[in-house]
Amino acid sequence: MNPKHVCVLGAGIVGLATAWQLHREGYRVSVIERDAPGHGASGGNGAQLSYSYVQPLADPSIWKQLPKLLLSPQSPLKLRPRLDPLQWRWGLAFLAACNANTSRETTAQLLALAAQSRAAFEEMMAELEPHCDFSATGKLVLYSSAPSLEGARRQLELQRELGSGGGQRLLTPDECIAIEPALAYYKNRIAGAIHTPSECAADCLKLCTELEAALAQRGVNFHLGVEVQGFVQSGSRVAAALTSAGPFEADAYVLALGSASQRLGRELGAYLPVYPLKGYSITVDVDDAPGAAPHVNVTDSARKVVFARIGSRLRVAGMAELVGHDASIPAERIESLVAATRALFPHCSRFDDLHPWTGMRPATPTGRPIIGRLPNAPSNLLFNTGHGALGFTLAFGSALRIGTALTAD
Repeated sequence: MNPKHVCVLGAGIVGLATAWQLHREGYRVSVIERDAPGHGASGGNGAQLSYSYVQPLADPSIWKQLPKLLLSPQSPLKLRPRLDPLQWRWGLAFLAACNANTSRETTAQLLALAAQSRAAFEEMMAELEPHCDFSATGKLVLYSSAPSLEGARRQLELQRELGSGGGQRLLTPDECIAIEPALAYYKNRIAGAIHTPSECAADCLKLCTELEAALAQRGVNFHLGVEVQGFVQSGSRVAAALTSAGPFEADAYVLALGSASQRLGRELGAYLPVYPLKGYSITVDVDDAPGAAPHVNVTDSARKVVFARIGSRLRVAGMAELVGHDASIPAERIESLVAATRALFPHCSRFDDLHPWTGMRPATPTGRPIIGRLPNAPSNLLFNTGHGALGFTLAFGSALRIGTALTAD
């Protein structure tokens, strides 16, 4: 018999997408979240929806880049070793995943999940019509050198072999400027780019707010300001979730608490290879002058910085720091994002208010999210975490798979 009452733990975009899908499938749904919906890793994310061009962070090219990435003060990747065995275990597993076979398998799995997610996201958008600054202007991934462009060409060929659509093609610098005139000032630094015209962007925090309101109106119970502290087990099942507001009982539970999922999973006997990859963003008002600010999504692969137009604002996000749960925002990281923005789009904004943000992306070593049940974990507990920087992109496809797993009971 399928469970009738499902408790979703976490109200980031992954948890809210799960609640949306399960409610549509007829379950009675409750959501528990310690903060406001979307105020964790979802709130200030890169805003891009990258359904057709995915390149795992765990890639063979990391080995050549590693000394520079780890030692350069300007590196977009930062490691601060801690007396934390989980950090070391994750880091070693990440390096082990930096090989061609693993990268290929991850690419295949992410593309398949992204295709599901696009379809489910579009269904939600058609039904809900949320105000979230959605746009479908495509994406340019810029490469600054011939070797990096060659690596992109190989990735493009791999994705075509795997059936990825989206009309992707390799562009010259002149073709990049024709598509996005705001890149004219940066043309001499561009070796080439991958253009995916079907890619999208949206304000994830606004969407989370709209989803919460719509779900609450439809009968989903939200328990906000409530922290999940543990579980009561009865045999092979979870009998209740222990929270700061007391125990919550349900027929099944979905753990979608981002990087916090690792600790709770471990208490239940399940190892989740999830560790926070700290990222940063700024959001600036744009200059409306023609050619000043981009309309197309842009990713600077060398800096590992993404740019997404959300309404009259530009979201700039990037970096990946393996530093534990450190929520501080060092000034130099924000300055780095401002410098990157000025380098590519020098006239895009007055940079009066930067709205600096940091978030802990829940990442697995391979880049593949953890969706469904795990060995040794209670049978009525499902996991939906580990999406890394692709949480927004993969949220609705992951929710579909959670629904399928529950139906299979």
